[in-house]
Amino acid sequence: MTIVIHWRSGTVLSVGRSWDGALEVDVRVDSDTVRALAYPLLVGTPIVGDRVLLNVNALSLGLGTGGYAMVVALPDRLPPDASFAGHAVKARYTPLQPVVLAADEEASPLRSVLSAADDLGGAPVVIADLHSALPAVLAGVIATRPATRVAYVMTDGGALPAWFSRTLSALRPLLVGTVTTGQAFGGDLEATNLHAGLLAAVVGLGAEVTVVAQGPGNLGTGTAWGFSGVDAGAAVNAVGVLGGHPIGSLRISDADARPRHRGVSHHSLTAYGRVALAPADLVVPAGLDPSLGVAESLKPLTGRHRVVEIPVDGLDEALRALPVKLSTMGRSLDADHAYFLSAAAAGRHAAALL
Repeated sequence: MTIVIHWRSGTVLSVGRSWDGALEVDVRVDSDTVRALAYPLLVGTPIVGDRVLLNVNALSLGLGTGGYAMVVALPDRLPPDASFAGHAVKARYTPLQPVVLAADEEASPLRSVLSAADDLGGAPVVIADLHSALPAVLAGVIATRPATRVAYVMTDGGALPAWFSRTLSALRPLLVGTVTTGQAFGGDLEATNLHAGLLAAVVGLGAEVTVVAQGPGNLGTGTAWGFSGVDAGAAVNAVGVLGGHPIGSLRISDADARPRHRGVSHHSLTAYGRVALAPADLVVPAGLDPSLGVAESLKPLTGRHRVVEIPVDGLDEALRALPVKLSTMGRSLDADHAYFLSAAAAGRHAAALL
């Protein structure tokens, strides 16, 4: 088996924009200048003139979502050691494994309440395949019930650091908090797994509606089972086991040129139709083009799940009012309206259950 990492060493030429937990820098590598991303809490804060060690795999592969060189270390100016009460390790046994304080471990201020928590009390939980659905779901909740307390539970199917998401950074004022689960890290709260993360969101943060989705940069191979969003089905099961109300945000597209993603994506049909064993509400926005074949695609799922059609009045305006630019697979709100409308309808349904 071959594992490839393309390593480079370079010098910081300039420091660019920053957001929660992340900093862009331009780095001179040989005769080229590359754009790189640093996570200051992991590697320290680079400044002009610093020598940096880079992993340039994403640039070599021409990745879109993650098209940065990643700063691995500032070898000549290492950050100081920090004393810390946590002992939960994320990205375990990798060279950059961080130690975090899990929300339910002994030193956590939430330890007492979470150690006794075992149930979500029927709280609605919206589950989505892609990270790009998060702002749209949030728009649907806000448009329906503006003061709703919404938390985001980020799984580890995509980016591990929550800091990578500029979208999440811009949405933070609209959320009561973010919980990073599994190997993901960098949220307001950390959790060992999805079950603990759901309890941390509802019991620890007091969320009335919780949104579960992977971080940006999902992995897909174009095969029936080779996609990281398959975990959406497992999330339905986790919510059901904990006594929550699972709501499936369907991945519906009227613009994707790939047949497997047009109408209801095979990702949704596999995750909810074959992986999810607990019943869930699968939300369809009213007024979709019948040629998408949504109703017919969902018929095999109705034996276990409930298909709910939700009115969409006001949702387009709510989507356009968000503080972030909507984008999925490089397509904007207007370019793939059905996708974002479907996610917003799921948020509306969740808010209406309160």
